[in-house]
Amino acid sequence: MRNISKIIIHCTATPEHRHHDVSDIRRWHLNRGFNDIGYHYLIHLDGTIEEGRNISRIGAHTSGQNRGSIGICYVGGMSKDMKKAKDTRTKQQKDSLVKLMTELIYKYNKDMTIHGHYEFANKSCPSFDVSEYANL
Repeated sequence: MRNISKIIIHCTATPEHRHHDVSDIRRWHLNRGFNDIGYHYLIHLDGTIEEGRNISRIGAHTSGQNRGSIGICYVGGMSKDMKKAKDTRTKQQKDSLVKLMTELIYKYNKDMTIHGHYEFANKSCPSFDVSEYANL
């Protein structure tokens, strides 16, 4: 197993309330030249957690940070009109994000840190302040 020290949270940067799944994102990423979906997990609007890239494989979600991280993405992150970044997480998505991160921290590294994509790139992603999860 690879050495994992951080979780990096992303959003799909799609309009609020629009459903997407791993097959959609895999297709987008393949079209961009990736060899698979870049994220390890996707959280659907209803809170369902879908596995993307196998956790044993290095992700393709944050330049310079993929080797030691797990990429989690939630569906949404933009206003309906796509004009601004927006925290569109449903209650179910928020609950599933906490559940998934807690499980991953327990399983892989109790000292794991949690980050937003914006910490490593000039982006708004994941469209909310991840510091609320600093003490999981």
